[in-house]
Amino acid sequence: MNGTSKQNEPILSDINNTEIPEHNHKHSIHNHVHSEESLRKIVNRLSRIEGHVRGIKSMVQQNSPCPDVLLQIAAVRGAIDKVARIVLDEHLTECVARAAKDGNIDAEMEELKAALDRFLP
Repeated sequence: MNGTSKQNEPILSDINNTEIPEHNHKHSIHNHVHSEESLRKIVNRLSRIEGHVRGIKSMVQQNSPCPDVLLQIAAVRGAIDKVARIVLDEHLTECVARAAKDGNIDAEMEELKAALDRFLP
């Protein structure tokens, strides 16, 4: 590939060299773009989590002891929670701050509240 997607957006690669388009929310109230470094860190974490989940699947298939499987599931939960905290932190420091600067803070806060309602139990 020539480094651009069909929409001519910049392309990133995860640790498996899988190309991913630049993170840009079209449905959002603002142009929601994050740095390549930030995206790479999140994608790398998610790739590790994906591998960990495959490991848990293997443990189940091999009839590993239930407490061992539960311990690994707890580790994946913690890792996913960490990714969520990173995404939320970046959203607050980048997106909400940008919305405040641009005068769109009320709409941005409503969007964030709706996302948190779906995210939190």
